[in-house]
Amino acid sequence: MDKSKQPFHKPKRSFRRRLPPIGSGDRIDYRNMSLISRFISEQGKILSRRVNRLTLKQQRLITIAIKQARILSSLPFLNNEKQFERTESIPRATGPRTRNK
Repeated sequence: MDKSKQPFHKPKRSFRRRLPPIGSGDRIDYRNMSLISRFISEQGKILSRRVNRLTLKQQRLITIAIKQARILSSLPFLNNEKQFERTESIPRATGPRTRNK
């Protein structure tokens, strides 16, 4: 058969099925901090459903649990620890200020 007339075949790829991030025994609750903290970014934002690989119902329950934990002060609203850290000390002038003209 002529190569130009061959039907296009995609090469078959084997794929590994990913495990669901929430097991059947895990309860989605505001008190389950080990579960909730997996779905929060370093800045304290709730990660999207696409990133989490959750179903719509699971994402809604996670979002509600995170918001309840924030209101009850179990979780911070923002994680600003890096904002206040200084990497280098900045030298400052300690003498009297003089204006350049």
